[in-house]
Amino acid sequence: MTNDEIREEIIDILEDIAPDEDLGDLDDEKSFRDQLELDSMDFLDIVMELRKRHRVQVPEEDYPQLASMASTVAYLEPKMRDIVKN
Repeated sequence: MTNDEIREEIIDILEDIAPDEDLGDLDDEKSFRDQLELDSMDFLDIVMELRKRHRVQVPEEDYPQLASMASTVAYLEPKMRDIVKN
């Protein structure tokens, strides 16, 4: 997957987890928690969806690397590079 495809996938996951949030003006550099009403369970849901949809494992010690869209895409890119988007 490309960085743009990974970003789209994260947006899709966020739409499922927080359907009432406006994701149209999401700032990729700001943390998700500063922009969205996400609690720790919502964050775990993101990690679980990545595992369910793409078999991507995110160890708990790496959770801080998923703080913003930019850091999430940078973290996931090498893990999802060989995944073909359907």
